[in-house]
Order: sequence, then structure tokens, then C-alpha cells
Amino acid sequence: MDPRTRNLAKTLSTYCLAADNKDVISIGATPAAESLVVALYEELIRAGAFPVVNMLPESCNQALLEKGKSIHFEHPNPYSLAGVKTLTGTTRICSSTNTRALSRVRPERQAALAKANAPLRKYFSKLKWNVTLFPTQAYAQDADMSLGAFEDYVYGATFSDENNPVSAWRNLTRKQARLIRNLEGAETVRIVGAGTDLTLSVKGRTFMNSDGRRNMPSGEVFTGPIETSAEGYISYDFPVCNGGREIDGIRLVFKKGRVVEAQASKNEAYLKAMLNMDPGARRLGELGIGTNFKIQRFIKNILFDEKIGGTVHLALGSSYPETGGKNKSTLHWDMIKDLRKGGELIVDGKVIQRDGKFLNRIF
Repeated sequence: MDPRTRNLAKTLSTYCLAADNKDVISIGATPAAESLVVALYEELIRAGAFPVVNMLPESCNQALLEKGKSIHFEHPNPYSLAGVKTLTGTTRICSSTNTRALSRVRPERQAALAKANAPLRKYFSKLKWNVTLFPTQAYAQDADMSLGAFEDYVYGATFSDENNPVSAWRNLTRKQARLIRNLEGAETVRIVGAGTDLTLSVKGRTFMNSDGRRNMPSGEVFTGPIETSAEGYISYDFPVCNGGREIDGIRLVFKKGRVVEAQASKNEAYLKAMLNMDPGARRLGELGIGTNFKIQRFIKNILFDEKIGGTVHLALGSSYPETGGKNKSTLHWDMIKDLRKGGELIVDGKVIQRDGKFLNRIF
């Protein structure tokens, strides 16, 4: 086994989940991630926890979306709902072998399934949880990389290629805490860049330190903007990959916090279908600032891309209540703005980041 895979498994068990002998922890993956599943299973056993493996072929989800009856889109699978109540933690290992498998599924069915599974997400949100990625050929192809190069990228981004990954994550925790201290009490944030001039309020909201415990990799601080505050326009630099589709050339216009104009050069109909999912889908639920400078390349995977050092991302849809955010939606859809070439992040009238680099040693 690749020693970096074992390092990642140790990080997931000891740092992300802090597993001990009181825990029942599920591991969700496809068979493509078997080596990481086995390594994590062993680490959880060493910790005294009870691992539960759900290694499901991704074609099963495709079958549900394509062939499911109306009842399947009305409430969660009863077995899944019963099982989640026995868990204390969960890890989901993204391990797709075909990232376009759902490209022909109607978006309305994807939205309906997401709504049906809302009770499951409510339970999961109360657990110790983590999501990570195992490098597969499909992700490597999306990133225009060989599998070997993509493995290096993933293990570098998760610090699994270092002698002490946990120490590296704790160091990032401290740096992000310093950034948060500099953002405390902020009222307005302005994002300026190519095709972009967007202002929003974060008055009274809390910035959170995302340091790898839930997303692995991570490297961001985030908050929930005031729901009615976004004013201006933004053009996103990278495509959004969601539900087996790639939506590119996205431009949004906001008034009083709501998207009033939406355009895309590719898959615009899908973009508008997601915005019409429910009333909260047209409002912002998150502002995130990427701080993982070991992630510098866009790979069409939001788990990594939203952490790119020198970028910001804005999520349409649901807020994280711990930030003070109040927006509710079935949607949570991150879109990334690259500030590394001519962009600025301005807080209460002061530039804190220019061309993707933090100023005045605040990070």
C-alpha cells in the first residue's frame, strides 16, 4: 500500500474523527477506494471504534435516479434512516470512476432526491463527520493529469506526503485563527476582479476555521453573509461541476441579496433549474476565503478547488447555522472567484488581499 494512503487514513481517524472506543463510524465509498477503506478500517479498529463499511458501486445511485419510483423521492431509505441513528461519526470517501455518469439524469430528479434525503443530512450534521477523496482515473482525467501526478496532487493537498501530517494541519489551524482574529467585527466585504464588483455584509456573523477536520483537504475560513445584503455582479473564473454536468461562464447579478440575473455559456438551463429549486437557492449561504497554498491548480472538484490559496468562493443556498447564517435551501452550491490576477478582497474599506496574496501578515 502507498504509505501516503496510510498517512491519510491515520489523519482521518486520529485528527478528523478523533475516534475512540465509544464510536460507531461508517465509511462510505465505492470499490475503487478499497485500499483507503481498508487502511481506515484498520486505524479505527486500533482506536477501539466499530467501523461500518458501505462500499456501494456508483451505478446503484445512477439506477435510483433513473429508475426510482415516486416513493423513492418522497422520503429517505428507511434502512439508512434507522442506521444513521446508531452512528457517532461518518466518513465519505469520494471515489468516482465516471464523474459524468449522471449527465443524462433529469435535474428535477436530482433535486427531488436531495429534498427527500434532508432528514438524513439533519442526522449526519450532528455527528462527527468528514469527507475526503481517493484518487481515481476519472478525477485525474477531469484534472488533465496522469493518475500518478494526480495522486501526488491529492496527497500533497492533504499533507499526507509529510512526515507528520497532523502537525501540518495544526499549524494551518493557527494561521487561520490569526486571519479570523483580523476579521472579527468586520461589517462589509467587497470582492473586485475581472467582471466582478460585489459587496455584501457580514455584520454580526462568525467566521469559522475550516482546518481539515470535516473537509480533507481543507484550508479556508468561511461565514454566512447577511441574506439580503449582496449587491453587484460577479463572473466566476472556473466551471462548476455538479450532478454530472459542467456549468461554465457563470455570471450572476445580485440585488438586495437575491440573484436577479443568471447567465452561463454552458449548461445555462441547468443553472437556472438549480436556482429555481426553492426560494433560498437564489440567496448566498456562504462566503469562503481559500488558504491552502499547496492547492494552486483547478481540478474540477469543489472539495479541492474552493480551498485554492488566493481565491474566494460564494455558495448559493443553505447557510451553516454556526456562522449565524439563516438562509435555508436544499441547495448548497459553491462557485469560485480567482483573485490571483488583478483581484482584491476589501474588508471595511481596507484591502486585505491583492492578487491572491494576504497583506500586512494577517495570515
